Amino acid sequence: MKISTIDVTAERPYQVVVGTGALDYLPQYLADVKRIAVIHPPVLREAAARIGEGCDAEVLLLEVPTAERAKTGEILQRCWDTLADAGFTRSDAVVGLGGGSTTDLAGFVAATWLRGVRYVSVPTTMLGMVDAAVGGKTGINLQAGKNLVGAFYEPYTVLCDLAFLVDLPREELSSGMAEVVKAGFIADPAILTIIEDDPEQALDPSGEVICTLVKRAIAVKAAVVGADLRERTSVGRDLGREILNYGHTLGHAIERHENFTWRHGEAVSVGMTFVAELSRRLGRLDVDTADRHPRLLRAVGLPTTYPAEAWPALREAMNLDKKTRASALRFVILDGLAKASMLESPDEAELEAAFKALS
Repeated sequence: MKISTIDVTAERPYQVVVGTGALDYLPQYLADVKRIAVIHPPVLREAAARIGEGCDAEVLLLEVPTAERAKTGEILQRCWDTLADAGFTRSDAVVGLGGGSTTDLAGFVAATWLRGVRYVSVPTTMLGMVDAAVGGKTGINLQAGKNLVGAFYEPYTVLCDLAFLVDLPREELSSGMAEVVKAGFIADPAILTIIEDDPEQALDPSGEVICTLVKRAIAVKAAVVGADLRERTSVGRDLGREILNYGHTLGHAIERHENFTWRHGEAVSVGMTFVAELSRRLGRLDVDTADRHPRLLRAVGLPTTYPAEAWPALREAMNLDKKTRASALRFVILDGLAKASMLESPDEAELEAAFKALS
């Protein structure tokens, strides 16, 4: 596969390198660094040990729990303590090697250590590549909700080596595909057509189709975050970065309700199906596009239903969502394919009816 680069315009512009063998580019980005802290989950212990190959630097391996269990204050404190014991300075670097949860944590460690050190993100999951690693959002979870403590901090570069996808469980590929589908609905409908033409090829980790989808999804996010890094723009139809929250208001509530045992993409899949149904009920979205949501998401192995009796708990959880302002619940919805807008304070009866349609 050809190596491609995608430029992200930000306060500190950076590149996303995509393709099999992208990790080989790491030495050129850390050529002047003396020490590297590699934050990684247990399953990537061997890959983390190889990070230093080609780099003229001392490598410190910092193993953290898998998935969302890494994004806690306790683990963050452990990372800080390890860097302190090692005498890490501003001329050293942090590498986040793993899925979205690992790169979220590692980015926050880099953002907060000595008020910011160089950070290289090496996402190894589909979700990490197309979502978490691009855009500068870092952080940890609290019991009250996801990502409530964090910072905007751009990486020095992002290396998306597609070789990591080959050994990824099918469920993880599907989870990441939710964010790819999201990119198609909000900005790049060609993505949807590519998936619909052959869903199995779309999920083949060694094929060209998945490479195309990863690059297109990253390009969508790069364009959005480049124009609105800190989620400050939301005027009229120009939603800025908030457009990326499509499906996430309910999605985050489901994750919390399930005590973070659901994969992010699984929850967002239900969230997108919900807002599509809500938009249809409000007369904002045509029936064909609304129905296209569950059909396409199911084709890549994602859930689109949820028990109706969970609504009261989910409705309460949504009040804590970061997109809520002045106690007004807000949803990114579609007025048509690739035509996103913001819905504020929707009718409670319509919300409940749309949700119960998913059961």
